[in-house]
Amino acid sequence: MNSILIPKSIKFGTDALGQTEYPKGALVVTTAPPALSEKWLSRMGISDYELFDKVTPEPSIDDVNAVVSAYSAKKPSVLIGLGGGSSLDVVKYASKEMSLPKILIPTTFGTGAEMTTYCVLKFDGKKKLLRDDAFLADTAVIDSYFMDGTPEQIIKNSVCDACAQATEGFDSKLGNELTRMFCEKAFDVLYDAIINDKPENYPYGSMLSGIGFGNCSTTLGHALSYVFSNEGVPHGYSLSSCTTVAHKHNKSKFYAKFKEVIDKLGFDKLELKADVSDAADTVMTDKGHLDPNPIPISKDDVIKCLEDIKSGNL
Repeated sequence: MNSILIPKSIKFGTDALGQTEYPKGALVVTTAPPALSEKWLSRMGISDYELFDKVTPEPSIDDVNAVVSAYSAKKPSVLIGLGGGSSLDVVKYASKEMSLPKILIPTTFGTGAEMTTYCVLKFDGKKKLLRDDAFLADTAVIDSYFMDGTPEQIIKNSVCDACAQATEGFDSKLGNELTRMFCEKAFDVLYDAIINDKPENYPYGSMLSGIGFGNCSTTLGHALSYVFSNEGVPHGYSLSSCTTVAHKHNKSKFYAKFKEVIDKLGFDKLELKADVSDAADTVMTDKGHLDPNPIPISKDDVIKCLEDIKSGNL
């Protein structure tokens, strides 16, 4: 039997942000500085809410604990994650701890987190991929409004992330006919948007990607990327090389077009500070990404991939 999970309500398109109704007594969780969060909140038209804006980039379980300890006694009506994957992942975990519904609103569009049952947090300084049906949004709101004024590098990182998720998700052994349909359509939308300079379509492609890979998994590219993320490399940037090399290793049908996308976006070569063998040991512990990979992966395979990434042999 196959199954697929999506948020109870998905609101997307022009002014989805302003036309959505938000419950009174909400707690909005974000990383954004006051000037930016106030702009977003004004666009939402939300009233009677509290704001927690201290989520850190690449968040840890400490960020979750900060939200839970500060607001559990206040009993908010709903948690609203407003921001990139960091804010959304903190809300996913905190809402489960607090037994509250959640509204997820991505402002960087690339992670697909608003559509998935996955959550990535650091424990003892190391990223960990978590999956739980309880992480699924009650409502997801997708609006291209957030792209206005977003730095070009963040947009590039975000759309790279969405492309990696879609193509790795298609190749995942955990996929089915429906997830592969969403993943392939997502990459088609994103590829066209990147190659033909139509960035207004990035959020829609990312949304489709989230539905697809969120019901199967990502694979080797994401496992490789975490050793770079642990060294402070932005996630989307790390995937530019990691997913390209993973697709080459897996002989993915997306390899050529994914490389074309990366070349068009213009990413620099990655550097790895850690010893390659030690980094490979870290990658090999990531069974959540390696087990669904379309072919079995050995440590020697990982070392070869990391060496190719370091040398720029994509």
